[in-house]
Amino acid sequence: MRFDVLTLFPNLFEGFLSESILKRALERNLIAVHRHDLRTWASNKHHQVDDRPFGGGPGMVLMAPPVVEAVEAVQALTAPPGLVLAMTPSGRRLDQEWVRRLATQPRLILLCGRYEGFDERIIELLQPKLVSIGDYVLSGGEVPAMVVIDAVSRLIPGVLGDDQSAAEDSFGPEGLLDHPHYTRPRLYRGLSVPEVLTSGNHAEIARWRREQALQRTRQRFREAVLPTIPNAPYGSAPPATE
Repeated sequence: MRFDVLTLFPNLFEGFLSESILKRALERNLIAVHRHDLRTWASNKHHQVDDRPFGGGPGMVLMAPPVVEAVEAVQALTAPPGLVLAMTPSGRRLDQEWVRRLATQPRLILLCGRYEGFDERIIELLQPKLVSIGDYVLSGGEVPAMVVIDAVSRLIPGVLGDDQSAAEDSFGPEGLLDHPHYTRPRLYRGLSVPEVLTSGNHAEIARWRREQALQRTRQRFREAVLPTIPNAPYGSAPPATE
């Protein structure tokens, strides 16, 4: 899987990519992350990529020429051109089903917004998939891009120490939240590990874990949604497009 990130702040990704699971995935060439500074495609000596909005109002808007030309240039670096994702609060909310679809792509191009957002002609010309990670506002698209990279990378074979881990995570094949986990010590501040987990009865343990996962899912999401949306107890969002 190749990720190309277009951003005004490529250094924000330094720590994110230099630790833990993603660091090992990069070292083993299971994923590749290429960062591109949008200012490289600015046309003036000040490397300006934003300007005041027509019609007035606060803030600045990312200009169409440098952003469109940046995406086109990055697409041309290698085949395939890749699926372009624009990070924006107006996008479809990212969920695990969409992540699974994205993980089947050989290349993703992540376009990070800043300031008041994109000149609308960027969206009209590039036709990216619009991605949101929640109904709130961030300073830019870099954190959402990190979320996409992390969530998708976990589904690339070999990235996790045990590929079964991804299947058993929250929002796995059945769409349920994960069950509770316990480790040593057995007793801590008056709270003990459920006896079934120390019984050695694997069938009972599996049954308990599934019951707990169902209970957690019902507590978080309205139970009425469960029987109406297969494998998606977490809401009724429209299906993701490829």
